[in-house]
Amino acid sequence: MIGANSLSVTVNLGVKEIPIQYPSLIRIRIHGSSKTISFCKLGFRSEPHEQSKKFLRDSGKKSRTDLLRVMTVRCFNDGVGEEIWDTETFDEAKKGFPEHLVVMVNGIIGSAADWRYAAEQFVKKLPDKVIVHRSECNSSRLTFDGVDLMGERLAEEVLSVVRCRPGLRKISFVAHSLGGLVARYAIGRLYRYFPDGDSSIHTGKSLREENQNNLVHRLETPHEDRIAGLEPLNFITFATPHLGSRGHKQLPFLFGLPFLEERVSQTAHWIVGRTGKHLFLTDNDDGSPLLLRMVNDCGDLKFMSALRSFKRRVAYANANYDHMVGWRTSSIRRQHELPQSHLLLKYEKYPHIVYIERQHDKDIHKEAASNIMGQTLELEEKMIRGLTQVSWERVDVSFHKSRQKYVAHSTINVKRYWINSDGADVVFHMIDNFLL
Repeated sequence: MIGANSLSVTVNLGVKEIPIQYPSLIRIRIHGSSKTISFCKLGFRSEPHEQSKKFLRDSGKKSRTDLLRVMTVRCFNDGVGEEIWDTETFDEAKKGFPEHLVVMVNGIIGSAADWRYAAEQFVKKLPDKVIVHRSECNSSRLTFDGVDLMGERLAEEVLSVVRCRPGLRKISFVAHSLGGLVARYAIGRLYRYFPDGDSSIHTGKSLREENQNNLVHRLETPHEDRIAGLEPLNFITFATPHLGSRGHKQLPFLFGLPFLEERVSQTAHWIVGRTGKHLFLTDNDDGSPLLLRMVNDCGDLKFMSALRSFKRRVAYANANYDHMVGWRTSSIRRQHELPQSHLLLKYEKYPHIVYIERQHDKDIHKEAASNIMGQTLELEEKMIRGLTQVSWERVDVSFHKSRQKYVAHSTINVKRYWINSDGADVVFHMIDNFLL
């Protein structure tokens, strides 16, 4: 959990000192004459974050403005997350921290580093608008624990961020691969509806322990859906297996061979634990697979109500060369609904985005027109119908002419810039169309 004390960063530039209050792990002082930085631990268990270490190493090489430009710090003493924001805006505008929290979620065997490039671009383009939080509660082998347990951890992490930043008003999620499923589970847990006069937030604290003024401000608009007490705006996924990984070509590296797909479905849990059961729809803990339950509200988990509460839902999908997640499952479509190659468009500013489909509310209840047989496809059809109860923007991506096409699954969100740099235009497209 979060420490109760609020620490401070004090920046000393010549004769001017600017204190900035925030819950964090460090206290930094920049001295105008020598440009030295003093670092002191304040009774926390964690060691300095790698970004902070780099900040210290590079301090002698950069100008005073650069030193202030972008900082990344851990927000918690148990090391469950990190945030990126532009510190320069607080010197100039003196408006406090941005009100829009962007939560970024990694995929299987991933980490917060998977979203480093995209997070930095967010801060550069929207310096006074967003705080980017790259989740760390589900990394490495923790991603084998199952979508439900990972979703519970993410929900608690988000609540922790919201508690330590009472100035937040809006929230968005950006997730890659398995992280999209985890985020969908987490928002189902975080969803709450606040009618007139109801000023309770599911934070584990009483009203007296919260800042009442900020609480009232968050809830000033009656009869609105909230995620963790905040206004939900964007829910964006990149190459997420929304329909699971079971079935014809949903896991492309198996080449659509039925005997291989069946064998992997039966043995995936040996490799990736409960997550494998969830992805291949072989779990049956509550009478049906988890991913099928997640296309409806389920008891106190309001999966679809939460998804519906967002102003935008966007699914970025690789149309080809993604060996981990198929085109249908990542774009939530039936086979016959996939755009034909001769219909693919090209956008000069975003060369790897080849097709954009905006689903309107009037289209979301259309009947399926496909001939579907077999249990696997029946489950798939149920999930499609469930998820398309709400409208989606579908953005199809192709790295067909890129040298990085064979790592398209990681290139779509620029997981590592040195090997996935061609996906930068996809990241920029997301930011340019981000609802603030």
